Amino acid sequence: MIKKEGSAIQNNFGFNLKKIRNSKGLSLRAMARNCDIDDSNISKIENGKFDVQLSTIFELAKGLDIHPKDLLDF
Repeated sequence: MIKKEGSAIQNNFGFNLKKIRNSKGLSLRAMARNCDIDDSNISKIENGKFDVQLSTIFELAKGLDIHPKDLLDF
């Protein structure tokens, strides 16, 4: 089975997302409770294995209580 690697943008976005989540002291489950995204999908995004849509960026920002542009500042 071949493991699909994410693009550089997906990887950088995921790394930034995880960095922000950790800086706020949120677990995946705690963040998932704050937004309409399952914790397993947040994990996939953080690992660059999920193609993120604009609506997802807004949900993630809501879950972190930040402005959506902060997720794209990498």
